[in-house]
Amino acid sequence: MKFSSSSATFSNHMRYVLRTLPTVVLLTMPLYAHALPSDANQPIKLLADKATYSERTGVTSYSGNVIITQGTLKLTAADITVNLSQQRSINSAVATGSPATMQQIITQEKGLAKGQANKIDYNAMNGIVTLTGNAKLVQNGASFAGNVIRYSLKAGDVEATAGNSQRVELILPPNNNTNQSSIR
Repeated sequence: MKFSSSSATFSNHMRYVLRTLPTVVLLTMPLYAHALPSDANQPIKLLADKATYSERTGVTSYSGNVIITQGTLKLTAADITVNLSQQRSINSAVATGSPATMQQIITQEKGLAKGQANKIDYNAMNGIVTLTGNAKLVQNGASFAGNVIRYSLKAGDVEATAGNSQRVELILPPNNNTNQSSIR
């Protein structure tokens, strides 16, 4: 999966590491076996101190300790703006906070993906979550940190971009296969 971005992305070395390390394969496998029911078919529950809704535009704004859940998807933030389809499912949501958080169970094998950032943009139409500003994403024991992280909930692809004086950080859990040798 390619993401378009005008900012610098992983170095060639980091791309090589992401393509070759066996543990990253777990993050990029297609989601066929044992997939959970589609969250888009689940009811939406919204909690906030204040809510406004426009029937004409389908835009709902929430502020004050906002929590939105739909199936296994959970967004929390100080403020969230949601665009709903005519069928009242989430098309997109933008969450802001210090930090805003998201989590979703991807599959039983992969478990829970958790992210946090100053801003989280969730596009339910293509399954892409973009975390911006002090972004961090954790799934299946691996963690990614950077200024911007784009994560595909459908495919498990991750792209992290550095910003300001911050560098991209990737932490992978050790491989439990004892037959493989280390980098040394």
